Amino acid sequence: MSIITLQLGQCGNQIGGQLFQTLVDDIYAKPTQTQISPTSNQEYKEQALETFFRFSPGITDAESEQLKARAVMVDMEQKVITQTCSDARKSKKWMYADGQQYYQKRGSGNNWAHGFCVHGPGCDEKVMELIQREAEKCDNLGGFLSLMSLAGGTGSGVGAHITQSLRDEFPHSFIVNQVVWPYNTGEVIVQNYNAVLTLSHLYQTADAIVLMENDHLHKICTQLMNVKKVSFRDINKVICHKLASVLQPLTNSSSPNRQNHLGEMLEDLVPHPNYKLLTVKNIPQMSDRSLQFSTFQWPGLLKHLRQMLIADAAMEEGINWDVRLGEETPRGSVKHNRSVSNMLVLRGKDIQTVNVSDFQEPQLYVPWVPPSIGLSVWRNSRTFNMYEKSAALVTNSKSPVYHLNYITEKAWNMFSSRAYVHQYTKHGLAEEDFVDSFAAMEQIISNYNKL
Repeated sequence: MSIITLQLGQCGNQIGGQLFQTLVDDIYAKPTQTQISPTSNQEYKEQALETFFRFSPGITDAESEQLKARAVMVDMEQKVITQTCSDARKSKKWMYADGQQYYQKRGSGNNWAHGFCVHGPGCDEKVMELIQREAEKCDNLGGFLSLMSLAGGTGSGVGAHITQSLRDEFPHSFIVNQVVWPYNTGEVIVQNYNAVLTLSHLYQTADAIVLMENDHLHKICTQLMNVKKVSFRDINKVICHKLASVLQPLTNSSSPNRQNHLGEMLEDLVPHPNYKLLTVKNIPQMSDRSLQFSTFQWPGLLKHLRQMLIADAAMEEGINWDVRLGEETPRGSVKHNRSVSNMLVLRGKDIQTVNVSDFQEPQLYVPWVPPSIGLSVWRNSRTFNMYEKSAALVTNSKSPVYHLNYITEKAWNMFSSRAYVHQYTKHGLAEEDFVDSFAAMEQIISNYNKL
């Protein structure tokens, strides 16, 4: 089942380039454990390649031997797309197909309305042609993965418009949007407007929204990866590690014939259309130097991962162990993080002996979801990203509520004083559109608060 990746805006294109590189590095890495057979390893490679890449004749012999990413690149400026394509060719292992890029000469100026109301309709027909062309090259289309930011104008505005058009053009296909949450300290003065408008529109069209928060990613880089001066490239590597750890081939523990196609994962993770927000937690995560001197045991890894879920911790360092299941606040609400669904991914050595019963406790889930249905477990005995044993948890839980509240309140305070609203209305966005987006966000927050 092939996945077509849409790289939208500067952020989306940079993440996309790093994601395909991460996938290729993993595909061609040599397994370190002895229990995986050459046949199983070959099946893993073939499945991963079929999902994200295709072979097609090139102009030269060197090009014909390289993989072509199943991707469409969109930005309102050419620079990032050109650089991303160039970096891919330099890897000598894969490249982007020529003609699958759309760009103009002027960006959206961090203005969501400019992207959604002006650039979006302007590029819609051409971008849909590129997507259709890529889809026709898939023997079995599994869905779409859109990469974009929430703070800017092109990624968020054009991205939201393209997602709507994608839903109209492919009404029965699965659509997952991976969005990058801006730093709370602020990257763009109107980032809260852009985030509210983007999320409210994506919620109407996407099947799931995977949230990646820059503040959390930055902490992982500094505290776990020992990066002294964090760049967006460092952050993108963490994002792609999270995505690849879930998207690379897996088998369902209870149904060995099930594989982690988008549809299979969404069936488990999004059981109700009111709950579409997903976050990804990984363990372990560390620098290559630290990895050489570290050993891991499954009971310890899963104990930490479970507490990361309960206490809603972004990483294994600094977990609040005082938060426990069953605890309530003085007003009677649940203190720990509660989930609608969880997807546990186990990769590496001795995965068949791992006890996952601690993730099936009823108190982890809302009362209307049986734990046996709330948790899905997926495994692959092949190592991932040099980790002998690694685990990932994709959770549909109360985790995003704090940040949703934060950006919505900030945006509402600005809107109440009509700050910067004229910059949006001049491009065709009405004040009623703001109000509708705020109402949609309040409903999303209310739904997750009830968990």
